[in-house]
Amino acid sequence: MAEGLRERKKRQTRQYISDVATGLFLARGFDEVTVAEIADAANVSVNTVYNYFPAKEDLFLDRSAGVVDRMSRWVRGRGAGESAATAVLRELREEIESVSPRVGLMDGYSDFMRVVHAAPALRSRLWAIQQEVHDNLTETLREETGAPADDPLPDLIAGQIGWVHQTVMVGIGRRMLAGGSPAEVSREMLDVLDEMEELLSDKVLNYAVRDA
Repeated sequence: MAEGLRERKKRQTRQYISDVATGLFLARGFDEVTVAEIADAANVSVNTVYNYFPAKEDLFLDRSAGVVDRMSRWVRGRGAGESAATAVLRELREEIESVSPRVGLMDGYSDFMRVVHAAPALRSRLWAIQQEVHDNLTETLREETGAPADDPLPDLIAGQIGWVHQTVMVGIGRRMLAGGSPAEVSREMLDVLDEMEELLSDKVLNYAVRDA
């Protein structure tokens, strides 16, 4: 029981530090805020901040862990007769149709994107995260199909599926920055997703079909 309470306190402390940091970044910009200022505002030590967040970028992109394996989770959870690409398309479509904040369809997302666009360090970290997403999906496809280590196909298919996901996320970000409402952007991106699906080859759409 005591161990559970300790873990809960750690999660609460981590979330509080992240919330304080995010508020400062949104108000002043990522580069204008120091870790020392975040620690002072959160009433913790600088060492405590770094214990929870190894790098300053982690304070703003603190939910990146869930993004790295999102497509892999979708692929592993695909239904009988469903391919890897079809599963990702379906999940993305459901997120967009439901105007989900998980894909940036929420009020305030434009503020988040403005901070990212103004900070080279955050853009660099996002690029690194995209590479992690690709590598994670490649490994998942290799495991799901039993492809040998020297088979290039899982990597190539991951690139195609990742293109869909990344294009959707970039499109949502741009439209929200331009002043679109979550509902408006949702409708626009559903059309974009349909067009992207038409561009995918049969080889991609029929790769890693789960047995019925």
